[in-house]
Amino acid sequence: MTSTRPHKFAHVVYRTRRFEEMLAWYQAVFGAHVQHQDPALAFLTYDDEHHRFAFVNLGVIDPQHTETDKQGLIGVDHVAYTYASLDRLLDQYEQLKAKAIHPYWCVHHGITVSMYYADPDGNQMEFQVECFDSNDKANAFMAGPGFAQNPIGVEFNPDALLARRQAGPLDGFLRREQHQPVSPIRGAVSNAA
Repeated sequence: MTSTRPHKFAHVVYRTRRFEEMLAWYQAVFGAHVQHQDPALAFLTYDDEHHRFAFVNLGVIDPQHTETDKQGLIGVDHVAYTYASLDRLLDQYEQLKAKAIHPYWCVHHGITVSMYYADPDGNQMEFQVECFDSNDKANAFMAGPGFAQNPIGVEFNPDALLARRQAGPLDGFLRREQHQPVSPIRGAVSNAA
């Protein structure tokens, strides 16, 4: 079985206790602008992509730890790769599942449908597919009330999605109609907002 490869590199997510400093630095260095910001999360971009950087504010998410540079918390949370279509993402899921490699989290973010994996060292990556056919539409979704209500997303079962694909086209799946419930895995991020 051949391997399904990503279409492009998408973004990097960082965990930080210097939230405002990090946002200012990335805006100054990359000429980035904020797409969405709340107390717990920020999404920035420097081009027409909906986000190239995201920042998780550990000061809000994990307030009991006050050390600024606590080992293992600060730094890259994950890197993301975009697939050309939902079918290609599901093909990759099937190929990896056949090799006993499973995602630890599958979530419909609204702007992307994503599956998160960890390598043997625990480095995390997101394999995603875009939900909109243009960056303008993705940016409009990020600016809307549904994203503000739930910027994390709604979990899905990839095996149920595979079964749905076998039964016919996945029409409409990319459009996130519901904004609740917030993912219980990452719900702390939304609850802190």
